[in-house]
Amino acid sequence: MSRISHYLAAMSSKWYSKKWVTLMLHIAAWLILFSLPFLLRPSMNNNRPNYQDQAPGIIFLRYFINDLIYVGFFYLNAGLLIPQLINRRKYKEYGVIIATLFVTILFITWLMLFQLLEQKGFNLPGHILFNFFFFLFILTGSTAFRLIKDRIRTDRIAREKETENLKTELSLLRSQASPHFMFNVLNNMVALARKKSDLLEPSLLKFSSLMRYMLYEADEDKVSLEKEIEYLQSYIDLQQQRFGKNVCVHVDLQKTGNNYEIEPMLLIPFVENAFKHGTGMIENAKINVKLIVEMGILNLYVQNNYDPSSVEIKDKTSGIGLTNVKRRLNLLYGNQHQLLITQKDNLFTVSLQLNLN
Repeated sequence: MSRISHYLAAMSSKWYSKKWVTLMLHIAAWLILFSLPFLLRPSMNNNRPNYQDQAPGIIFLRYFINDLIYVGFFYLNAGLLIPQLINRRKYKEYGVIIATLFVTILFITWLMLFQLLEQKGFNLPGHILFNFFFFLFILTGSTAFRLIKDRIRTDRIAREKETENLKTELSLLRSQASPHFMFNVLNNMVALARKKSDLLEPSLLKFSSLMRYMLYEADEDKVSLEKEIEYLQSYIDLQQQRFGKNVCVHVDLQKTGNNYEIEPMLLIPFVENAFKHGTGMIENAKINVKLIVEMGILNLYVQNNYDPSSVEIKDKTSGIGLTNVKRRLNLLYGNQHQLLITQKDNLFTVSLQLNLN
């Protein structure tokens, strides 16, 4: 879960989702757009001799008011008209309001030309044509801005929902694994009690430590790999006490000095499965478990022999283990793991490679 949450947190921290970056981009865009008339003013003055006699302050005031009008229209359309009308499929009302705003802007800019600039020989068709294309440009930009903003918001909500769904699913998978494990270990305790074995007391202490791990540490997103290895070793010890010489168990769990972390109870289903299907009526039962970490790659190898002719009567907990762990591996590690399960020559073999980096 930690790997998933880190990935989603990285996605949500993209530059386009930061408010200050968005604000700076808006300011920069408006400055560039509305500075163009001043950058092009010499050529404009040559083409419009009526502007040459106007004071620079009046010309600047005219542009400033005009800019404020279009900035206001941009955010009015993006923040109010589209959410309230377009998103509610009120297209006719939206069209009427947009047309009214365009006529209003035409009228205001016409007043500024006559009252502030006292322009003579007003060209109405040219005035309408110029403002129409600029109005359409602002309208298109405003609509695109709103659509992109809504899409980012929708994606963020979808990611948050997916995160919650993954948390719920992983919690469910863990809750399925815990009862299965408890049933197996309690059966071990019953067997020792019936034999009145001296191993019952140390086994109970070991079982107590396992329960403490399950109840208080297995709910964490990750635990240290050393604790998970100790958990595996304790479980195998309890199983060896139960079966004694009836099962040949070879264990090689190599500890590592690095502070690697792993999702809790991720490896135990493979070992559980080996003891469940590799014992019982099987002659010369053998179970091999090997774990080694090299270059940040965990390699787990579990093998047991089985009787392919035996027909197992499944109970309500059958099939939970491996199905559970496969699902968890796909959710948590994705392409950062390789799982190979083979059945050949009466040997059931599990080979897992897991990237811990």
